[in-house]
Amino acid sequence: MKAPSPTYAQAPRHLLAVDCLIFGVEGNVLKLLVFKREIAPLAGQWSLLGSFVQDQESVESAAARVLEEITGIRDLYMEQLHAFGQPNRDTGGRVVSIAYWSLIGIDASRQTFEVDGHEAKWVPADAVPELVLDHGDMVAMAITRLRERARFYPIGFELLPPEFTLLQLLQVYEAIYGHPLDERNFRKKILKSGLIEATDRKDMSTSRKGSVLYHINHERYLQLQAQGYDFAF
Repeated sequence: MKAPSPTYAQAPRHLLAVDCLIFGVEGNVLKLLVFKREIAPLAGQWSLLGSFVQDQESVESAAARVLEEITGIRDLYMEQLHAFGQPNRDTGGRVVSIAYWSLIGIDASRQTFEVDGHEAKWVPADAVPELVLDHGDMVAMAITRLRERARFYPIGFELLPPEFTLLQLLQVYEAIYGHPLDERNFRKKILKSGLIEATDRKDMSTSRKGSVLYHINHERYLQLQAQGYDFAF
């Protein structure tokens, strides 16, 4: 005879946490924000930054809270990645962690972060230092997911400033895909997509002639975010 299921009172109690991965692009290099752990166990080692889910918040709200504490930005682009729940994954106790990945543009104001005294730094996604627990597995899975999503949805634009050149956009997609792209084919397909619109301004930092600055067509962005688009370059 099958044993009866435990009641709520009899069921084991586990801790629930979120871990957040923050990706950015600098030049044509995909980068990840990592933190030096300040609390035991594993103090002094590199990790992702996370938090236990509080009693009165959802898992998603907990992830959004952590991201806002790190970046100072609300409503950052964020997607749930996976639940990590191996019994021995955390030496501090029985902890189930829900991982989220997010995207942020790196600019002068986002070069350095410090959260509750945690030292932080951007590292190339292909040269991430050894991370605690199963955070390395989270990173590998998140990079794969990012590339899959960028292949069919316009999420690469989340890594750009409000105005950008075609070269900056090209470099974002080269960073995500991890290899050079044919500039001519890229330009043709992006302009055909209707995702970007030229402004009357130029970036004069790269040449005397300057490069046209573009911005996102937000209506088209939302349309393609819903229905998808083939971003094979």
